[in-house]
Formats: sequence, structure tokens, C-alpha cells
Amino acid sequence: MKSYRWHQLTWEEIGALPAQGMDAVMLPVGATEQHGPHLGCGVDAEIASKLCQEAADRSAVPVLPTLPYGCSIGHSQQWPGTLALQPKTLIDVVKQIGDWAYISGFRRLFLVNSHVTNLAPLRCALEMLRAEHDDLKVALVNTGTLSERVRARHFEDADDWHANEAETSLMLALAPDMTRPERFVDADDPDRTDGCVFAHPVNRTSTNGVTGTPSLATRDRGRELFAWMVEDLVALLQRGLSEKPPLEQSYFV
Repeated sequence: MKSYRWHQLTWEEIGALPAQGMDAVMLPVGATEQHGPHLGCGVDAEIASKLCQEAADRSAVPVLPTLPYGCSIGHSQQWPGTLALQPKTLIDVVKQIGDWAYISGFRRLFLVNSHVTNLAPLRCALEMLRAEHDDLKVALVNTGTLSERVRARHFEDADDWHANEAETSLMLALAPDMTRPERFVDADDPDRTDGCVFAHPVNRTSTNGVTGTPSLATRDRGRELFAWMVEDLVALLQRGLSEKPPLEQSYFV
């Protein structure tokens, strides 16, 4: 099978892609952070990586190496395992990756994000990239809200979900070695954020780093959810490959 993974391609193969009509590329962005007592710390990076790799194989849109660190400072210093970037650091890193993808000839960049609080820094990077590169289109895609059906599954057991049924089911399907099934029942922790005015750090809303009911997780539910995510991401990529701005105007005066 032909590879669409950037790190496996030679510079000649990468350079040939835009000339052959493929001017789009995906950047999976995850995080390395505590995911309760029942999941490994690389859940977000694993989801982003596996999702983009599968979508790449189906769409022929190449995928950049996964960024495994994100803006996880909201998880506090309560639990070991979190390796967090400051928001301004994530902005700079993604901006510079986008710059270099542009230099390689790519004009459509899909930021595929699997960690909720990466959203604001990634949006800032998007703003900077499109303001600097007039013909670069940047899309910010959040894996947990790819479509209504995907969103509904992620929010099924909590609004402020984390390491919940959806993520635990995905790990059972995608990376069972990152799960500790004997801890699933003990890991359940309710959402305490209803009615809150402020955005509190995780250690002030959860006793163990979890929000949701991982005890409900099954491999079959994970496989179903992942299949939806792949299908819906591929559909979005295909729409993006042919999209043009509503008005063909230069950003610059």
C-alpha cells in the first residue's frame, strides 16, 4: 500500500504531491496528560494519530507526524504524567509547522485536534497562518465534535468529559495495551461543572482526573465510534479538497 505518512516519504515524493494535484496535508495534534487511573497518558495523541492515518489511507491526504504535546496546564500538578505546553508555545510550534508545510508546496492545512483545550491556541495559529500566507487555507477540526453523531457519543455521560466512556471505548478498540480494565469501575467520576461560572482546573472538578463513566466502555462501542470518526473526517477532507473562498479576494490591499 502506498504510504501517505510524511515521515515515511522522501523529499522527492513529498515535493511531487502538490504537482500531482494533492496540495492538502493533515497535522494531528494531541496531548500527553493524565487520563485517570485506567488509561495511559497518551490517549489524545493516539486518537489523533490513528484517526489521521486511517483517513490518509482512504483519502490520499498526507499526514504530518503527530504533535504529542498540547495545552494541558488545566490538569494541574495533582497527578503525575502530564507534560504540558504553554498556549503561546503551542501557537508558535503549530505556526512554524504550517510555515514549513507551505514552503513544501501545500496550500490546505487541516489541524486535526483531539484535546479540547488545544482549541484556543490552534485557532490563534490558524489566524496567524492565513494572515501571512494569502493562498493558504487552514481548517481546525476537533475529533470529539467531527459530526453530530460523534459529538453525541462523546458528551453522552458528561458535558465536561475526560477519560470517559467514549475515550475508554476508543482505547479498547485502538490501543488496548493503554487500558487498565480492572480499574474501569473505580474510575467513574461525575461531572461537577453544571452551573459553574468559572473554568476550574481538573483537580477542582474531579477526584481522579476522570469526568464520566468509563465503566460503560466496550471494544465494540469503540470500534463503532472510530468508524464514524474516520468516515466523517474523510467526508470533511473531500469537501475541503475542492473548496474555494466565497470571494476570490487577496488578504492584502
